[in-house]
Amino acid sequence: MYEDFKVTDRWTGAELHCKWMANIVAIATRHADAVDVRFSVNGKPVWMALPCTAWVEHKRRTGNVITDYLTAQIAGHYLKQAVESGYDNGREMYTLTVDEVLAHADAVMQEARRTDFLPSLPVIREDMTDDSAEPPTRYIPEFSSNPSNGAS
Repeated sequence: MYEDFKVTDRWTGAELHCKWMANIVAIATRHADAVDVRFSVNGKPVWMALPCTAWVEHKRRTGNVITDYLTAQIAGHYLKQAVESGYDNGREMYTLTVDEVLAHADAVMQEARRTDFLPSLPVIREDMTDDSAEPPTRYIPEFSSNPSNGAS
């Protein structure tokens, strides 16, 4: 659906490849009560900030939670609509209101019908070329049992 799609820019006619990259709780990165959803648009980062209060309001209205999968779909639906309508002006971050999040959630769920019909999100590991590849080795420091700090 909206985790990996192509859309034509209204103003330039250029085809844009939009691909979901991550959901990040923004309080950890920029002290905001939001979930930031990162997309790669033709290789450039674009972020949608979804306010956390939308999760509470969605639960109150529907009795259901907004999952990570649904979060990515909401942001992708918003991004696609922004590009198609000409609202996209090349900004790196877009901030949605609670009402916008809920409207896009409704649109996505109307299309998908059920949350278990939403596509799963890909595991993005650029250091892995295929499923059979070994994970990268981690450096584990070794500590000397005889420290040379001069203490006896």
